[in-house]
Amino acid sequence: MPREYLQGNTRQEERAFSPAVITTGGRQAWLAGVGRTVDEDGNQLHGDFDAQVRASFRAIGEVMKQCGGKLEDIVTMTVFILDVRHGDRFTEIRKEFFPGDAPASALITVKGFARPEMMVEIQAIAVLGDE
Repeated sequence: MPREYLQGNTRQEERAFSPAVITTGGRQAWLAGVGRTVDEDGNQLHGDFDAQVRASFRAIGEVMKQCGGKLEDIVTMTVFILDVRHGDRFTEIRKEFFPGDAPASALITVKGFARPEMMVEIQAIAVLGDE
């Protein structure tokens, strides 16, 4: 799938997101919000922001597989966090999952989630290869 990641300024590169991603063709996948308070082994992640972010990205990766794609097919994401002080930490963890070109992104601080133990929720749009 041809993609063009617009070059970001220094701040955008430090925060691991592109100002825009241009795609041609392909199918789109609109992912529901994902937030995890339990990991794949059933361990509780209450109060552990890093673990919730990583578990959420792994869950998104599984959804992407079901769609016939992978994390790298995500072209934009909207991230909701409970505490503004976690913003920098979120971007560091995102770099683990998107070490190269990064999707466009918005980071929004919210007052609460549907489940009180949630600290983060990630919604994404992906462009998959043509079928």
